[in-house]
Amino acid sequence: MQQSKSTGLIGAVPIIPTPFNVHDEIDEEALRRIVEFAAARGLAAICLPAYGSEYYKLSEQERLRVVQVAVDQAAGRTLVVAQCNHGSSRVAASFARANVDSGADLISVALPRQFTLAEDDLLRYVAPILNGVNVRCLVQDFNPGGPAVSVSFVIRLRADCPNFRYLKLEEPLLARNVVTIRDATNDEIGILEGWGGLYMMELIPAGICGVMPGLALADALNLVFELRKANKSAEAFYLYEKLLPQIVFALQNFELFLYCEKRLLQARGLLSNALCRSAAFTPDAYTVRYVDELNDRILQAIENAPFPAIVEKKRNSGGEPRELVNDA
Repeated sequence: MQQSKSTGLIGAVPIIPTPFNVHDEIDEEALRRIVEFAAARGLAAICLPAYGSEYYKLSEQERLRVVQVAVDQAAGRTLVVAQCNHGSSRVAASFARANVDSGADLISVALPRQFTLAEDDLLRYVAPILNGVNVRCLVQDFNPGGPAVSVSFVIRLRADCPNFRYLKLEEPLLARNVVTIRDATNDEIGILEGWGGLYMMELIPAGICGVMPGLALADALNLVFELRKANKSAEAFYLYEKLLPQIVFALQNFELFLYCEKRLLQARGLLSNALCRSAAFTPDAYTVRYVDELNDRILQAIENAPFPAIVEKKRNSGGEPRELVNDA
């Protein structure tokens, strides 16, 4: 089973949700708590504010603030990927610079897919963002209306933007494209799978370096990733099959996904509520009951999962994380 040579973003890189209080304000204490959970679980990196963070419901000031809080709480134990989405290249570039100044380790930006654009236009959009910072960058292509970017686009972007190191893709049947991109870039671009981890079991043998799910399942999916990568596929599928019903149900509707994500974090004792900002999905009694039933099964699966010793990420003098195994 071949794997990418790219380092840094490996395994599960969860999207950190934005917790809100009853006054519809960001709950920074809760945000610190869930960042602490990710760091304590030994996850290689976290990402925010992305779609799964409800970034599109946050003010520009709030988008920058959640990154500041995450950087402070992570304290170098896990990499912080700052998502800088905006329809304007200029505004996204300003977000990127501000987030780097706040201490973000990597910058991520989603290609603008609200309207159809040629790849030349997409390249003109994203290049100034990536070239405007001095850290590694990730490009996300979430394109429900069509295919992801071509291999030629990836090659051109890598040539024009030396900081371009990672690509997040979120469409089905990607295995052939993953292998083609890896071969065409000599494995210089790490590919991560999104969409809640739905396609990860197919794509790990093709060489993806990681998966970017929600936080609520990230530790379990990280274990699945490690088992599958280590050719322990029977164990990987056994755990993954316990998680899959929730993943499939949640992905029927993105606002439903946000509710399910926060409801599971609530069940795990990490959030006090499952509030999302309006416009948001309002579950009926049947949905609440079924989601809670799924969550009970997930909690049991997580309790029985063979998690390894927690790995703490700290900085060495070169700025890359090093692993310290906590055997306590």
